[in-house]
Amino acid sequence: MTIMMSLRLELSLVLILTPIVAAVAGGGSSSSSDEATLLAFKAAFRGSSSSALASWNSSTSFCSWEGVTCDRRTPARVAALTLPSGNLAGGLPPVIGNLSFLQSLNLSSNELMKNLGLAFNQLGGRIPVELGNTLTQLQKLQLQNNSFTGPIPASLANLSLLQYLYMDNNNLEGLIPLDLGKAAALREFSFQQNSLSGIFPSSLWNLSTLTVLAANDNMLQGSIPANIGDKFPGIQYFGLADNQFSGVIPSSLFNLSSLTIVLLYGNRFSGFVPPTVGRLKSLRRLYLYGNRLEANNRKGWEFITSLTNCSQLQQLVISDNSFSGQLPNSVVNLSTTLHKLYLDNNSISGSIPEDIGNLIGLDTLDLGFTSLSGVIPASIGKLSNLVEVALYNTSLSGLIPSSIGNLTNLNRLYAYYTNLEGPIPASLGKLKTLFVLDLSTNRLNGSIPKEILELPSLSWYLDLSYNSLSGPLPIEVATLANLNQLILSGNQLSGQIPDSIGNCQVLESLLLDKNSFEGGIPQSLTNLKGLNILNLTMNKLSGRIPDTIGRIGNLQQLFLAQNNFSGPIPATLQNLTMLWKLDVSFNNLQGEVPDEGVFKNLTYASVAGNDNLCGGIPQLHLAPCPIIDASKNNKRWHKSLKIALPITGSILLLVSATVLIQFCRKLKRRQNSRATIPGTDEHYHRVSYYALARGSNEFSEANLLGKGSYGSVYRCTLEDEGAIVAVKVFNLRQSGSAKSFEVECEALRRVRHRCLIKIITCCSSINPQGHEFKALVFEYMPNGSLDGWLHPVSGNPTSSNTLSLSQRLGIAVDILDALDYLHNHCQPPIIHCDLKPSNILLAEDMSAKVGDFGISRILPESIVKALQHSDSIVGIRGSIGYIPPEYGEGSAVSRLGDIYSLGILLLEIFTGRSPTDDMFKDSVDLHKFASAAFPGRVLDIADRTIWLHEEAKNKDITDASITRSIVQDCLVSVLRLGISCSKQQAKDRMLLADAVSKMHAIRDEYLLSQVVKK
Repeated sequence: MTIMMSLRLELSLVLILTPIVAAVAGGGSSSSSDEATLLAFKAAFRGSSSSALASWNSSTSFCSWEGVTCDRRTPARVAALTLPSGNLAGGLPPVIGNLSFLQSLNLSSNELMKNLGLAFNQLGGRIPVELGNTLTQLQKLQLQNNSFTGPIPASLANLSLLQYLYMDNNNLEGLIPLDLGKAAALREFSFQQNSLSGIFPSSLWNLSTLTVLAANDNMLQGSIPANIGDKFPGIQYFGLADNQFSGVIPSSLFNLSSLTIVLLYGNRFSGFVPPTVGRLKSLRRLYLYGNRLEANNRKGWEFITSLTNCSQLQQLVISDNSFSGQLPNSVVNLSTTLHKLYLDNNSISGSIPEDIGNLIGLDTLDLGFTSLSGVIPASIGKLSNLVEVALYNTSLSGLIPSSIGNLTNLNRLYAYYTNLEGPIPASLGKLKTLFVLDLSTNRLNGSIPKEILELPSLSWYLDLSYNSLSGPLPIEVATLANLNQLILSGNQLSGQIPDSIGNCQVLESLLLDKNSFEGGIPQSLTNLKGLNILNLTMNKLSGRIPDTIGRIGNLQQLFLAQNNFSGPIPATLQNLTMLWKLDVSFNNLQGEVPDEGVFKNLTYASVAGNDNLCGGIPQLHLAPCPIIDASKNNKRWHKSLKIALPITGSILLLVSATVLIQFCRKLKRRQNSRATIPGTDEHYHRVSYYALARGSNEFSEANLLGKGSYGSVYRCTLEDEGAIVAVKVFNLRQSGSAKSFEVECEALRRVRHRCLIKIITCCSSINPQGHEFKALVFEYMPNGSLDGWLHPVSGNPTSSNTLSLSQRLGIAVDILDALDYLHNHCQPPIIHCDLKPSNILLAEDMSAKVGDFGISRILPESIVKALQHSDSIVGIRGSIGYIPPEYGEGSAVSRLGDIYSLGILLLEIFTGRSPTDDMFKDSVDLHKFASAAFPGRVLDIADRTIWLHEEAKNKDITDASITRSIVQDCLVSVLRLGISCSKQQAKDRMLLADAVSKMHAIRDEYLLSQVVKK
């Protein structure tokens, strides 16, 4: 809804009537509700000295009330309200918006419009300039949580009485007007969560009456003036977070003694944190994470000591900076009111101070991703209010202190990737509210305490993987009835998998691989109806694979490799419609391999290392299964056959002749309704030129989906089937177009993969003008190309028209899987030669499919053998920005050329920058741009629209800190991959197999972090 200024402006207050007020109140009304609305309007001015509303009572018709005019065409509906000079004072009551027939409002010469509250509506468009030119008495303007666009009107500076201005959470953009510094009465100015940019106006630093300055989450630049301490004597809330501010934090900032909240996170501040911060006696929250702040010596760490003077401090977050050196012991002297302490993602060394137990108010302690060493002090058990402890990715060693069992409020304990050793203390069984326990990748030994398995609160996940735990899995595992993930991989567990595990009925992931479990797979696993992943690889399991596994309808991944299973592969597995990964390799399986479901594609199913298997799809190259001749075991039946065969044969001969005649007739007719893709022996339903022309409205511009080098792609509805398809019409006047048609046909007939665009049929015909016509018909991709999502032509970015980080990761995985198939699993291999966003299409579920094989190279067998040594063939192919440098020097087309294009594509997906952007000139390119920012500034170069999705998940600052850490780690990993794949020298590029493995791991780790975070 857009604010319009089209009504009569008979008010000194101007504005607006119906368009704004109706937007606030909304909805329709009746004549009776008009009367109720007027009475509510009167009630809003009950304390006023006005006599204008004295006649307003129910004893007479409201159409006769003073100042009320009813509509002649619709009697008993209010059309005008005229109350000038009525001594009305206060704000304009929003209830007036219920007068849905109101056409004119005159409230001039009153004392209205001191407050205009329009927050939390659906208002859009630009903020009217008239606001600042007419509402001169306005003291409070609330426009937050709407959809306003455009700049902040400079006219707001004319509101000399304005004290409160709230514009948060809109789509405002452009520069902040310099004139706003003239609004000298402003006390609270909040415009966070917009897209405002440019240098922060120096005039705003002169608003000396400010108590709240909230500029968080924009794209503002600049630095904090050195004399900031002289500017805002009464300021309490100072927020510049998530912008692009730089420079040092001036020591005078902490002369502002009224400050209670300081938010400077997510910028580029550098240098030391001034020790003057200790002067803020009322400070409650200090957020400095995600900057470039340093502390590498005693002087640098003085600010921690000075913070001990801040007796009301509740939250200290300094994660993601460049703090290094030894953590000062003075940290234990911080206020006992401190709830949250985040020191993670720094290079802090030394040990955790022994007296950490002094901080009795802590509910969150995060020391992860640091270089802290030594042991976990026993005094940590004194922190009885702790809800979360994070000690992951450190160099901590020694035993887990049993005193952790005293933390009876603990929900989450993360101590993975450290050097902890010894047994898991049974005292952890006292943590009755624990729902996440991650002690993976340590040196823990001994058995799994049954006390841990008796915690019904464990619901997110229990991860004890990659330790040296031994003994059986206790039957008490049955108590974990609410557990979502049980991860015990990489230990020395033995014995049988307890049947009681079937009681864990909400399990989605069960990972017991790389242990020494024996016996069979318990039948009770079929009780795990929600199981997605079952991994029993590398154990000593034996017996048959139960048919009942085929009843776990949600199973997506099943890993049973490297055990001693025997018997057949259960045919029921092919009925699992969600199963996309199966590995039963290296067992003693025998019999026929199913050929439906997951078994249809070697990419998803592995049966290698089972010498007695037979049948299956041809690509398995297994021996055919023997046919049992039952006649050898039945002489009587054999004798009967001798008598019956001559008679039956005569009858069959007669029937066969009749059928053959009918078949030939049908075949002749069918030859006119089938099409053959050039160069293939595969048949597709023929489609005519006219069907394609009608379905695309004569290939109209309205149905145009995109254009390429050799043709255009149109949206088309096939009338017979009612199906929507994409039709690629080749421009045969373009040199090489006909050849491209043949090449693409040849490539597409060879490929069958979920991540490759699927061809439906082709059309090679003559158009009405007598010209040759060639087209390919593909499945329709409703979400268009990746290019359209990464580089939209217009529109404000929102969570609905941009890609989330998880979507980008999924798309990247799909692209790598497709390329891996083309290079390594397609016979003969295919080099794509033109990987770029416009050739990546997105399905309805946002999965990616690689298309456009018009310039691909299919490698004959002789070349494949040569590739084992040279990995290339002669030729040059590609699009500017994605062509590997060696192609421009006359080098051969190669798999490594595709890998270069892949690397550039990955960098583009996660930075949102095209390699052909204007910013890349001379010797600077996307690869060098990313390399220069790696790894410390990956958040600076990442596509900002990623945060539209990530920040929506945050409930509070704790979530925001966790999200930022997770996103940063993910981006570091994926940009490292993109940089490795796009190196200048082909020989230095990552191998595709490694890239595929790493990309899957990056995606899986991120998705797991989201499950954990929930």
